Amino acid sequence: MQAFANAGGQGIVQAVIDVIVANRDYLSEIDGQIGDGDHGINMAKGFAMVGKQLAGGQASFAEAMDTLGFVLVSEIGGSMGPLYGNMFMDMASTVGDADWVDVEVFRDMLAAAIGAIQALGTAQPGDKTLMDTLVPAAEAFAASVTGGAGFAAALDALDRAAEAGRDSTKDMVAKIGRAARLGERSRGVLDAGATSCCLILTAMSAAIRPRLEER
Repeated sequence: MQAFANAGGQGIVQAVIDVIVANRDYLSEIDGQIGDGDHGINMAKGFAMVGKQLAGGQASFAEAMDTLGFVLVSEIGGSMGPLYGNMFMDMASTVGDADWVDVEVFRDMLAAAIGAIQALGTAQPGDKTLMDTLVPAAEAFAASVTGGAGFAAALDALDRAAEAGRDSTKDMVAKIGRAARLGERSRGVLDAGATSCCLILTAMSAAIRPRLEER
């Protein structure tokens, strides 16, 4: 069975940090079409702060996620700080001090991410939010695991579902948040949260692949 070591896994979280920082302007541009236009700015600020805290360290995958989550909750305003912050902290709690993260632990981690978002609001797939990326990605990974796929193949399924989920928001009318006030005018634009969630999941997936070992 394929798995990756929890110890020293902060590089996976660093890859997530790097992709959000690199896409700061893109995320804010998307958000500016139907929202406040600060999604990328706020996200990059918080993620970059964590990158500085982790620099030179050897934190585990779970420890690095917990640090990221705590900073996002405490330092980022608006709705996305608490949402992503609690998501990462619950994901970290699921991994805990496990020596190895296998497909079952990672599946449970993704389920915990959904639970964290649901605990803070009512967003469901179809509302034009990050849930349109997160839920199908988690479900695709879980279905692959149930079907007997290895970790790498399950990550492939996660990537495809995350990207399809992100793209699906373009034709949706926003039902939650500031964009919901625009009604039909919110159609035709990607949701910024769904886009950042896709970046997070696919960057994490790419960083995990070279770390996978047969156990």
